[in-house]
Amino acid sequence: MFTHGRRWWIIGLVTIGTVLNYLARSTLSVAAPTLKSAFAMSTREYSWVVATFQGAYTVMQPVAGWVLDHVGLRLGFALFAIGWSLANCAHALATGWGSLAFFRGLLGATEAAAIPSGLKAVSEWFPPKERTVATGWFNIGSSLGAMIAPPLVIFCILHWGWQAAFVVTGSVGLLWAALWYVGYRKPEHDRRLDPTERAYILAGREEAPAAKGADAWHAVLATREFWSIALPRFLAEPAWQTFNFFIPLYLSEVRHMELTQMAAFAWLPFLAADAGSLCGGYLAPWLMRRFGASLLTSRKLVMTLGTSLMFGPACIGLADSAGVAIALFCVGGFAHQMLSGALMTLSADVFDSRVVATATGMAGSAAWIGGLAFSLIVGAVADTVGYHPLFASLAVLDVLAAVALWVLLRKRPASHA
Repeated sequence: MFTHGRRWWIIGLVTIGTVLNYLARSTLSVAAPTLKSAFAMSTREYSWVVATFQGAYTVMQPVAGWVLDHVGLRLGFALFAIGWSLANCAHALATGWGSLAFFRGLLGATEAAAIPSGLKAVSEWFPPKERTVATGWFNIGSSLGAMIAPPLVIFCILHWGWQAAFVVTGSVGLLWAALWYVGYRKPEHDRRLDPTERAYILAGREEAPAAKGADAWHAVLATREFWSIALPRFLAEPAWQTFNFFIPLYLSEVRHMELTQMAAFAWLPFLAADAGSLCGGYLAPWLMRRFGASLLTSRKLVMTLGTSLMFGPACIGLADSAGVAIALFCVGGFAHQMLSGALMTLSADVFDSRVVATATGMAGSAAWIGGLAFSLIVGAVADTVGYHPLFASLAVLDVLAAVALWVLLRKRPASHA
């Protein structure tokens, strides 16, 4: 069983894990209108709750990446999944915004392993020409989890209360952790992998001696390639985090949508984001085949196209109805996931597979610093200047990210430690 195309079975397993990771983190944003009322939270206090997640996630991404490179993807990803599942369930114990923020911090610290894990799996199981496709597939998990959250969480709130929403969305991760630990092996050690497919996977690798611990962090930080990925991710990440944490609140407070209306429509931008992930994943190898674009140039072109579509959220202030606003969010979701997949794949393209989780975690920290800063800005000024200028600024940040990528990442380097 699974003797042909097993690498796609593996990326399917990673995708399910990413879905459950983002389902857990998206529960708060969907429940935000209910929790703001229950805890008498202001928008600023809600932004602080969001910021505790983002801060913990930011700090932990390099640590999580190093753990994954040190103990291995099989054990490491399973342990982090158990951690984020239990942390999400614990949200049900919150009695105010302070305790809610504490549990959010625990969730952020444990969820930080998801993207480094996915990229490490891609680097271990896929040759370079297939990596954007694989990343596109597992990256749909982020938007698919956010897409499932509105109807599921609102159903739980209406029938069992907000506490049940966190318990339900947290518990399913425990089942996945067991499935991952049983099902994952590196291709060199997977007895169900066909020898022909194993040879195909390993043929594309160019591995160098891998640095360990702090040496690995220093080796990554010392490269121009790292900063050419980290700076664009810092500039581009605020868009996705704003969509994840503030769309339901915006639809409730500005567009005056009821919970049942949000359950029916708030998932649509994330469905569009799924399409963007897949489109970006397949577009890069098509550009290489059709126009002879180099590996890195194909990533840059996908990033640029995604950036050009970010006019969607920039124009939300001009929308005359909630339906048009959601449609423009859909354009933004498609655009961002197209460009973010290309950006994330670059870590697997330019770093050795044995330190790719470390490199991805460090670049992820840069991204989340940008997201954290922007969320605090939203919390500070949304009640006074409104959301619309903030949405417009997201497009500007993505343009700057594309410019930074073209300027800094000039040619494909040799493999780095």
